[in-house]
Amino acid sequence: MIDLLKESLWKQFGASIDMLKNAIMLWPEESWDTSTKFFYNAYHCLVFLDYYLTIPAENFSSSLPFTIKAPAEIPEDAIDDIIPDRIYSKQELLDYLQLNREKCRQVIGGLTEEKLAERWIEKDGDRNYAVLELLLYNMRHVQHHAAQLNMHLRREINDAPRWVSRAADGI
Repeated sequence: MIDLLKESLWKQFGASIDMLKNAIMLWPEESWDTSTKFFYNAYHCLVFLDYYLTIPAENFSSSLPFTIKAPAEIPEDAIDDIIPDRIYSKQELLDYLQLNREKCRQVIGGLTEEKLAERWIEKDGDRNYAVLELLLYNMRHVQHHAAQLNMHLRREINDAPRWVSRAADGI
Protein backbone atom coordinates (compact mmCIF):
# COMPACT_ATOMS: atom_id res chain seq x y z
CA MET A 1 0.00 0.00 0.00
CA ILE A 2 2.85 2.42 0.80
CA ASP A 3 4.21 2.05 -2.75
CA LEU A 4 0.81 2.94 -4.26
CA LEU A 5 0.55 5.96 -1.96
CA LYS A 6 4.05 7.18 -2.87
CA GLU A 7 3.54 6.71 -6.60
CA SER A 8 0.13 8.45 -6.56
CA LEU A 9 1.37 11.28 -4.37
CA TRP A 10 4.37 11.84 -6.64
CA LYS A 11 2.34 11.72 -9.87
CA GLN A 12 0.02 14.47 -8.56
CA PHE A 13 2.64 16.59 -6.77
CA GLY A 14 4.97 16.32 -9.77
CA ALA A 15 2.11 17.42 -12.04
CA SER A 16 1.52 20.48 -9.83
CA ILE A 17 5.20 21.42 -10.07
CA ASP A 18 5.12 20.84 -13.84
CA MET A 19 2.15 23.21 -14.15
CA LEU A 20 4.10 25.83 -12.19
CA LYS A 21 7.08 25.32 -14.51
CA ASN A 22 4.90 25.68 -17.62
CA ALA A 23 3.48 28.96 -16.34
CA ILE A 24 6.94 30.38 -15.58
CA MET A 25 8.23 29.28 -18.99
CA LEU A 26 5.33 30.98 -20.80
CA TRP A 27 5.79 34.37 -19.15
CA PRO A 28 7.36 36.73 -21.75
CA GLU A 29 11.03 37.42 -21.17
CA GLU A 30 10.53 41.10 -21.99
CA SER A 31 8.05 41.38 -19.09
CA TRP A 32 10.28 39.66 -16.55
CA ASP A 33 11.81 42.80 -15.02
CA THR A 34 8.88 45.13 -15.63
CA SER A 35 5.99 43.10 -14.23
CA THR A 36 7.29 42.06 -10.82
CA LYS A 37 3.94 40.75 -9.56
CA PHE A 38 4.45 37.58 -11.63
CA PHE A 39 8.04 37.22 -10.42
CA TYR A 40 7.18 37.68 -6.73
CA ASN A 41 4.39 35.13 -6.98
CA ALA A 42 6.63 32.53 -8.65
CA TYR A 43 9.52 33.21 -6.27
CA HIS A 44 7.29 32.95 -3.18
CA CYS A 45 5.89 29.65 -4.40
CA LEU A 46 9.33 28.17 -5.06
CA VAL A 47 10.82 29.25 -1.74
CA PHE A 48 7.94 27.73 0.18
CA LEU A 49 7.97 24.58 -1.96
CA ASP A 50 11.59 24.17 -0.88
CA TYR A 51 10.87 25.11 2.74
CA TYR A 52 8.00 22.66 3.17
CA LEU A 53 10.15 19.89 1.65
CA THR A 54 12.87 20.51 4.22
CA ILE A 55 12.44 18.01 7.03
CA PRO A 56 13.15 19.12 9.71
CA ALA A 57 12.22 22.75 9.02
CA GLU A 58 15.22 24.23 10.83
CA ASN A 59 17.54 22.81 8.14
CA PHE A 60 16.05 25.12 5.47
CA SER A 61 18.33 27.31 3.36
CA SER A 62 17.25 28.70 0.01
CA SER A 63 19.66 28.65 -2.93
CA LEU A 64 18.03 31.92 -4.07
CA PRO A 65 18.56 34.13 -0.99
CA PHE A 66 15.96 36.43 0.52
CA THR A 67 15.61 38.91 3.34
CA ILE A 68 12.71 39.14 5.75
CA LYS A 69 11.48 42.73 5.65
CA ALA A 70 9.46 44.90 8.00
CA PRO A 71 5.97 45.79 6.70
CA ALA A 72 7.02 49.31 5.70
CA GLU A 73 9.85 47.91 3.53
CA ILE A 74 7.79 45.38 1.56
CA PRO A 75 7.49 46.20 -2.16
CA GLU A 76 3.95 46.72 -3.45
CA ASP A 77 3.95 43.60 -5.66
CA ALA A 78 5.40 41.28 -3.01
CA ILE A 79 3.29 38.51 -1.55
CA ASP A 80 4.73 38.44 1.97
CA ASP A 81 7.70 39.61 4.00
CA ILE A 82 10.17 37.20 2.35
CA ILE A 83 11.75 39.44 -0.27
CA PRO A 84 14.33 38.12 -2.75
CA ASP A 85 17.72 39.80 -2.53
CA ARG A 86 17.28 40.72 -6.20
CA ILE A 87 15.01 39.95 -9.15
CA TYR A 88 16.31 36.55 -10.21
CA SER A 89 16.20 35.64 -13.88
CA LYS A 90 13.61 33.33 -15.33
CA GLN A 91 16.32 30.71 -15.83
CA GLU A 92 17.40 30.98 -12.19
CA LEU A 93 13.80 30.34 -11.09
CA LEU A 94 13.48 27.42 -13.50
CA ASP A 95 16.74 25.93 -12.20
CA TYR A 96 15.50 26.34 -8.61
CA LEU A 97 12.21 24.74 -9.61
CA GLN A 98 14.06 21.74 -11.06
CA LEU A 99 16.10 21.34 -7.85
CA ASN A 100 12.90 21.45 -5.82
CA ARG A 101 11.15 19.01 -8.15
CA GLU A 102 13.95 16.51 -7.65
CA LYS A 103 13.95 17.16 -3.89
CA CYS A 104 10.20 16.48 -3.83
CA ARG A 105 10.61 13.26 -5.81
CA GLN A 106 13.30 12.08 -3.40
CA VAL A 107 11.32 13.03 -0.28
CA ILE A 108 8.27 11.14 -1.54
CA GLY A 109 10.36 8.22 -2.78
CA GLY A 110 11.95 7.86 0.66
CA LEU A 111 8.67 7.79 2.58
CA THR A 112 7.89 5.00 5.00
CA GLU A 113 4.85 4.61 7.22
CA GLU A 114 6.93 5.95 10.11
CA LYS A 115 8.19 8.91 8.07
CA LEU A 116 4.63 9.82 7.01
CA ALA A 117 3.65 10.14 10.67
CA GLU A 118 6.70 12.20 11.74
CA ARG A 119 5.98 15.78 12.78
CA TRP A 120 7.18 18.82 10.85
CA ILE A 121 7.29 21.72 13.28
CA GLU A 122 8.29 25.32 12.62
CA LYS A 123 10.59 27.05 15.11
CA ASP A 124 7.85 29.46 16.17
CA GLY A 125 5.37 26.60 16.47
CA ASP A 126 2.97 28.16 13.94
CA ARG A 127 2.76 24.95 11.95
CA ASN A 128 2.88 21.42 13.31
CA TYR A 129 1.95 18.81 10.69
CA ALA A 130 2.41 15.13 10.07
CA VAL A 131 4.71 14.79 7.03
CA LEU A 132 1.83 13.37 4.95
CA GLU A 133 -0.35 16.40 5.72
CA LEU A 134 2.58 18.74 5.05
CA LEU A 135 3.09 17.21 1.59
CA LEU A 136 -0.60 17.67 0.77
CA TYR A 137 -0.50 21.24 2.12
CA ASN A 138 2.59 21.97 0.01
CA MET A 139 1.01 20.52 -3.13
CA ARG A 140 -2.09 22.68 -2.60
CA HIS A 141 0.16 25.73 -2.14
CA VAL A 142 1.91 25.03 -5.45
CA GLN A 143 -1.44 24.54 -7.22
CA HIS A 144 -2.77 27.79 -5.76
CA HIS A 145 0.15 29.85 -7.06
CA ALA A 146 0.31 28.06 -10.42
CA ALA A 147 -3.33 29.06 -10.88
CA GLN A 148 -2.54 32.68 -9.97
CA LEU A 149 0.32 32.71 -12.49
CA ASN A 150 -2.02 31.30 -15.13
CA MET A 151 -4.46 34.10 -14.36
CA HIS A 152 -1.64 36.66 -14.89
CA LEU A 153 -0.81 34.97 -18.19
CA ARG A 154 -4.43 35.13 -19.35
CA ARG A 155 -4.63 38.83 -18.47
CA GLU A 156 -1.30 39.82 -19.98
CA ILE A 157 -0.89 37.60 -23.06
CA ASN A 158 -4.30 35.90 -23.35
CA ASP A 159 -2.70 32.46 -23.07
CA ALA A 160 -1.94 29.91 -20.36
CA PRO A 161 -0.45 26.42 -20.24
CA ARG A 162 -2.67 23.37 -20.48
CA TRP A 163 -3.57 21.15 -17.54
CA VAL A 164 -1.00 18.52 -16.56
CA SER A 165 -2.87 15.46 -15.30
CA ARG A 166 0.13 13.63 -13.83
CA ALA A 167 3.91 13.72 -13.78
CA ALA A 168 5.42 11.75 -16.63
CA ASP A 169 8.20 10.28 -14.51
CA GLY A 170 7.97 7.93 -11.54
CA ILE A 171 9.59 8.00 -8.13
